[in-house]
Amino acid sequence: MIIGIDIGSTTTKAVAVQDGKVIRTIKTKAFDAVTSATGAFGKMIMESNARISDVEKIIITGAGALKINTEIFGIPTHKIEEIKAIGIGGMFLSGSDNVIIANIGTGTSVIEATKDKITHLGGTGVGGGTITGLAKELIKTQTFDNILNLADHGDLTQVDLLIEDISDLDISFLNRKSTAANFGKMLDTAEKEDIALGIINMVYQVIGVISMFAAKSRNKDTVLITGNGSKNRIGKKILDEISVMYNVKFVFPADAEYATAIGAALSGN
Repeated sequence: MIIGIDIGSTTTKAVAVQDGKVIRTIKTKAFDAVTSATGAFGKMIMESNARISDVEKIIITGAGALKINTEIFGIPTHKIEEIKAIGIGGMFLSGSDNVIIANIGTGTSVIEATKDKITHLGGTGVGGGTITGLAKELIKTQTFDNILNLADHGDLTQVDLLIEDISDLDISFLNRKSTAANFGKMLDTAEKEDIALGIINMVYQVIGVISMFAAKSRNKDTVLITGNGSKNRIGKKILDEISVMYNVKFVFPADAEYATAIGAALSGN
């Protein structure tokens, strides 16, 4: 059994791989990299009813991996660059050896993964960290569930300037309900729910558009969404709208949030 651990800035994810198959996924939170990695490993062993001797190796990746320079519990421990891990994990989850991946974490990375090469095309500092940071200041909460629940009842017309606000006609391929400027209206009557929706809408519109441009630059029409942000139900709806607008398909595979850890583990096969 090989264990891959993705030590992120907020959440650590681990997967167990055996014979090229994912047999267990878990996630934990801790304040430092060593606690995150060892805690995730321990939880994996206990929940898998496995023994430490069953683990052939551990492969770590993510921002916190740089802080670990020794073996974990005496087990051979290796590192893999995060971009490479995302690429390998994305190809595994997509079932394709030629894919564009948008990995939405605290920020967002856009990657092209093929059987011959994994390329970091770019990305944006806009991501989950943007949502929690702005929400903390603007609506006094940074808990994702709270933000999503508020946004479920939000009205974008209270915060976003729409095409219909500036034109009586559609503009190019944009219909009158399309966003002309995120937070470009911001009425005095805007409530917390409206602001929460506006924040998520802005973040996922940015992610969707840069991912679309990346895909088109590689003559592709599909983007695989991975990372914690793949679970955001409102974000999914926003990406679906962009999909229709730009004729690019966004795919949300099972276990998408574990793509980086999966890639780390599979790199050891």
